[in-house]
Amino acid sequence: MTPDVAEVPVAAAEPPAPPARSRLRARWGGWLFAALTTAAVAAILFATVRQTQSVSAKTTGPVAQARKGDFLVIISCRGDLVAGKSVLIAAPTRVPDLRILWIAPQGNPVKPGDVIVRFDDASAKRQLQEKEAALRQAQASLDQASAEALMTEESGKLDLATAQHAVERARLDVQRGEIVSAIQAEEFKLDLGLAGEKLLVQEAANRLSHASGESKVANLRSLRDKQQVEVDLTNKRIGQMVVKAPSEGVVTYLMNYSQGWVNARPFKVGDNVWPGSAIAEIPDLTTLQMKAKVEEMDRSRLETAQSARIVLDPFPEKHFPGKVVQVSLLTEMNFEWPPTRNFRAFATFDEADPRLRPGMNGRLDVVVGRIPNAISVPAKAVFTRNGQPVVLVRTEKGLKPVDVAVVARNPDEVAVNGIQAGVEVALTDDLAAEKKK
Repeated sequence: MTPDVAEVPVAAAEPPAPPARSRLRARWGGWLFAALTTAAVAAILFATVRQTQSVSAKTTGPVAQARKGDFLVIISCRGDLVAGKSVLIAAPTRVPDLRILWIAPQGNPVKPGDVIVRFDDASAKRQLQEKEAALRQAQASLDQASAEALMTEESGKLDLATAQHAVERARLDVQRGEIVSAIQAEEFKLDLGLAGEKLLVQEAANRLSHASGESKVANLRSLRDKQQVEVDLTNKRIGQMVVKAPSEGVVTYLMNYSQGWVNARPFKVGDNVWPGSAIAEIPDLTTLQMKAKVEEMDRSRLETAQSARIVLDPFPEKHFPGKVVQVSLLTEMNFEWPPTRNFRAFATFDEADPRLRPGMNGRLDVVVGRIPNAISVPAKAVFTRNGQPVVLVRTEKGLKPVDVAVVARNPDEVAVNGIQAGVEVALTDDLAAEKKK
């Protein structure tokens, strides 16, 4: 018998190792797959970015609707309010050393008789006291001289009466010459002659005394009158140092150029004022006008009676309707630095507003033309893409840039072609903001 042989397990045969070329080919295949995958992802991202540039997923900024209607072609110019009629308030004339002690607040409404400016009158009151003392002394001297002249005149009258009495008595004695001796009669005649001479001397003395007294009294009266004039003038000056409003309105103080044009400021408390110089004005608010600077290129397009709207800086939310009443034929110099020359346009308000004050700055929009049935959007809604104007129209998917053609511009609106009325346009460039992110 054949002996049993133990079965020995045989190990599984290992596959042969792949060659080096096969391993390199497998590695390049992985790299190619990764590159293709990366390129596909980049293409998807690029398409997404392109789509984001054309349509935004969300509109967060303010929007406005494009409207259809008459579009106003406007020329805008800057200016300020001036009064067509006003009353100037001047410092008193022939009053030296004027210094402002108190003034009414700027723009304060006043009525006739209300105090506007008070000047310092302390020095004038001291002068008044001195002049009043001199006046009292001159009056006392005049009274004394008048009394002395009266006493002298009365004394002269008494002496004259005595001389006249002596003449009459001597005349009576002469008439008794028939009953007395010739020598006695001659003595009576001599006495009558002497009495007549004394009478003439007394009359001359009385006339001289009267003339001397009158001259002295006249001189003292002239001195008294002079002192009275000085007192009256000082009182008048003190009265002029309180300036009152001649009419109803608001107070507007003028510029004080005593320190030069650069340092000019409105008159205030403590300023010294030249006699007779204008320091304030009370404008008639019903005659307020907008005085605006017009550029040379716009002058030919402006005419009187054109409609206008006035937008003032203190009230930007309100447009005041008005009308152009005057356009200057020649340029005027602007006292600014650097100095320039511009034309001037004046426009009045259709309705007066009690809030308006002279000197308010603002903008004058003059309507020089109309475009009927124009599509207009706010000026903030027009943006620039590659040098071309566009608007961002809101759609269901977001904002979409639409090319437009600008027909005309205004400070607030732009007339365009390329969109329909009623579409909503963005007032902020959200696409540019998202692109920066």
